[in-house]
Amino acid sequence: MEKKECLLSVKNLNIGFEDKKTPQKVVTDFNLTIGFGECVGLVGESGSGKSLSALAIAGLLKKRKNVIADGEIAFAGHDDFLSLEENELCKLRGTDIGMIFQEPMTSLDPVRTIGWQVEESLRIHTDLSKEERRARAMEALRDVGLADTERIYAAYPHELSGGQRQRVMIAAAMIHKPKLLIADEPTTALDVTIQAQILELLQRINEKEHTAILFISHDLHLVHRLCGQVVVMKDGKIVEAGRADDVFYAPKEAYTKKLVSAIPGFEREKEKAEKTPEKTVLSVLGLNVFFDKRKRGLFGKKETIQVLRDVSFSISEGEIVGLVGESGSGKSTIARTLLGINKNYDGTITHAETHPQMVFQDPFGSLNPSKTIGWILEEPLRNFTRDDRKTRQKKAGEILKRVGLGEEYLSRYPGELSGGQRQRVCIALALILNPKFFIADEAVSALDVTIQAQILALLKELHEELKTAILFISHDLRVVYQLCDRVLILKEGEIIEQGPVEEIYKNPKEEYTKQLLKSARY
Repeated sequence: MEKKECLLSVKNLNIGFEDKKTPQKVVTDFNLTIGFGECVGLVGESGSGKSLSALAIAGLLKKRKNVIADGEIAFAGHDDFLSLEENELCKLRGTDIGMIFQEPMTSLDPVRTIGWQVEESLRIHTDLSKEERRARAMEALRDVGLADTERIYAAYPHELSGGQRQRVMIAAAMIHKPKLLIADEPTTALDVTIQAQILELLQRINEKEHTAILFISHDLHLVHRLCGQVVVMKDGKIVEAGRADDVFYAPKEAYTKKLVSAIPGFEREKEKAEKTPEKTVLSVLGLNVFFDKRKRGLFGKKETIQVLRDVSFSISEGEIVGLVGESGSGKSTIARTLLGINKNYDGTITHAETHPQMVFQDPFGSLNPSKTIGWILEEPLRNFTRDDRKTRQKKAGEILKRVGLGEEYLSRYPGELSGGQRQRVCIALALILNPKFFIADEAVSALDVTIQAQILALLKELHEELKTAILFISHDLRVVYQLCDRVLILKEGEIIEQGPVEEIYKNPKEEYTKQLLKSARY
């Protein structure tokens, strides 16, 4: 492979947080080289130092008073990048370095139009007229594959889909045709088909504009598809680096081997396909769900929108059924209706569970931060049983053990736990009433690949031990293939295909299902 001319060189970068007693070093001896037009992947678990290293490269650490950084960063002819003044860094970030982030909804200003935000950098760094800025912004929106540019230019962030918002972020980042694009988890919150589209867009930008890309992700499939070089971080240090094929197919370090082995693939245990269903614990027949939407204006009339159409499926005792589809397809609406949250529906829902439980995508957001884990676990018992305090405490301790946590966690608060530990608590909460089935809504999508593998293993183990049925909602088709017995494919509020996982994945009938699977098979 031809050696590319060096664009970015990072040598012995150290980053720490100032503390009253002793400074905490969180990144140690970080070294990285990126050539012009090169794609480099930066991978590692949460807390490994990936994003902090990227912020240092973008010159954004100076704004943080409690952060200290030393080392050498050379970028595009600037040999002492860390010592540049803020106004010089601002100019570089506006023109030569672009950044896109994981969640475009929080990165975009909700009270500004898309056009205003895409043009912002042009207002700061150029003398272009209003008409010229508008023309450049429209061109940038077209370049990222947005067709209805007039509408999108005048729209606000909440009026766009997740994929459209991420394309807008890329358009804004590419408005000056930067030499380096830093993409920090840009596809993590997106559906598999939108992920594939964004990845293809980044590849096209790399090839057409010769823009170098630092791609930060915990999704090793995406990194392998996009990047020629990979850097693996653990606990603030680089543990392995090299060609993507070498790192993924012949990893040297134990930690890299662990990461690679945790990647969900299209493999299944043989016994899962041979399972025979037991009695039905959930039956949904002809479900239609409606929402009332007020037209524009304070006194606008309400209109009724149908979001689910004639949805029918069943789940048997001890069965795991996957529900997949893109954002807006109605997956979470089905879950909310089964939980009794949506009342405006017709059809028949019959289930053997009086108090169905749910495991959510964000464990931190679904646990009360002001209450201890013990209090949280006991709450369903207080509401739905006549157990005394001693019995409740005993049951809370027992269920924690079942999910792999000790009784010492009963006195801790959610903020004192890691993401994986919090999700284990959420699973314990869903199981404490011994339900016949529960719903897992994107229960592993926000977790690192190794934590994701641990939670999936836990769900399998609990499922085999307790024979609990699960409705597993996910956009990750690899995870669904590994875990589920059957799968439901949802598109625009309708189930267009359903059946055994093996059958649907190997011989899909619907074009939409084929497209989903094609997007997942990189």
